[in-house]
Amino acid sequence: MAVGITATSEMVSTYSGRMTSFVILSCATAAMGGVIFGYDIGISGGVTSMEPFLKKFFPEVYTKMKEDLSISNYCKFDSQLLTTFTSSLYIAGLFASFLASSVTRVLGRRASMLFGGVSFLTGSVIGGAAINVYMLILGRVLLGIGVGFANQSVPLYLSEMAPAQYRGAFNNGFQFSIGVGALSANLINYGTQKIKAGWGWRISLALAALPASLLTIGALFLPDTPNSLLQHDDKLHKAKELLQRIRGTADVDAELDDLIKASDISKTMHHPLRKIIRREYRPQLTMAIAIPFFQQVTGINVIAFYAPILFRTIGLGESASLMSAVVTGVVGTTSTLISMILVDRYGRRALFIIGGVQMFVSQVLIGGIMAAELGDHGGISKGYAALVLVLICVYVAGFGWSWGPLGWLVPSEIFPLEIRSTAQSITVAVSFVFTFIVAQTFLAMLCHLKSGIFFFFGGWVIVMTLFVYLLLPETKNLPIEQMDRVWRVHWFWKKYL
Repeated sequence: MAVGITATSEMVSTYSGRMTSFVILSCATAAMGGVIFGYDIGISGGVTSMEPFLKKFFPEVYTKMKEDLSISNYCKFDSQLLTTFTSSLYIAGLFASFLASSVTRVLGRRASMLFGGVSFLTGSVIGGAAINVYMLILGRVLLGIGVGFANQSVPLYLSEMAPAQYRGAFNNGFQFSIGVGALSANLINYGTQKIKAGWGWRISLALAALPASLLTIGALFLPDTPNSLLQHDDKLHKAKELLQRIRGTADVDAELDDLIKASDISKTMHHPLRKIIRREYRPQLTMAIAIPFFQQVTGINVIAFYAPILFRTIGLGESASLMSAVVTGVVGTTSTLISMILVDRYGRRALFIIGGVQMFVSQVLIGGIMAAELGDHGGISKGYAALVLVLICVYVAGFGWSWGPLGWLVPSEIFPLEIRSTAQSITVAVSFVFTFIVAQTFLAMLCHLKSGIFFFFGGWVIVMTLFVYLLLPETKNLPIEQMDRVWRVHWFWKKYL
């Protein structure tokens, strides 16, 4: 069985070409789509722990935090309105991802990135200028639409532009960009929280316009991918010229032939949502659903959205909580950079499994410490608080070189061109559905499960690690248009083909 799971070296058929500065620059610009996503995740978690923000928009939460001494540590932030502020973005992103599928398929990856940048830019302006909760949530909805379009198109763009032997590193750059965005947001939150007049949260929300502007302007000048040009414009000569430019060689006939074959098949697909449920696409559809689901039930968004709130729960002050979020952001970004270096050398499966073990152990230890040391009232000692922070960093590092970047990489590289845009939309939609569920329910779960919430997510980490070990084939170094080969030799999936 192990041979069927891991052996791909005999199947690899490489194309001519080299790494070019044109590809690096294009992918770096496109990865701004990850920065806007990460920035929003970091900002929303930070501003919801700022006292002036809570006092203006969520006075009930502010009162519970500051004045209600009878309420449990775990329940101080339990507010459906507060979680709606965070999770409304993901419902909007869910619906936007399906619209983005059609735009990406018909108009190209570049058009979707442009639309996403404009929507996110508009949402950041409204959020920074908000005078009531309704404006705040309207801004979040527009941010969600922008993220939906960016998350649908950017991973596809990166996987299609990158040379096969470096595709893992390039696509992991999307998660690295998410980490950079989140870290930037945490640093900005730490700085704006110190503005004594109490309007620092406006700066935090409004500065989302900066990465959105970079994505929007960059998308105006980016080329579309050769795959996309053949799929929606049928411009063979233009696609060949672009392929020669991005590969740095005139010898692109082998790769171009595979792209043409994939494009010809894709043009017979008039109802891709109906076709993707056919038996021959069963392995890819399973991964399109399972991988984003598992990515969310790692519990990472407990940290990403609510890290400052979690640190306040264990007794840290406002500034210390925000600084702790900065520390976890640095760890997450660094570990994703490590993943970019290792993923094409050691493969996807090894990083998935190592990261899963690391996350499980750290979650169990965090849950155990909080169960033993943190009661419903008071805090825990500085020593245990520091240990919890270290263990959260260990957990974030495990996610940062496994399920974080690989959760975007693997789905974007395994789909045939004829279903690629639709399948990526399913991946993004599933991700948003469960991101919404986690964001909307976490504070209530924290209130009711208390420290048990870490054991809950730890149990899912066991399940997902076993899933990867048994059912995910290795995909490193294989050209994206030859990816169907890995399913044909896999011990389980070959019976569907």
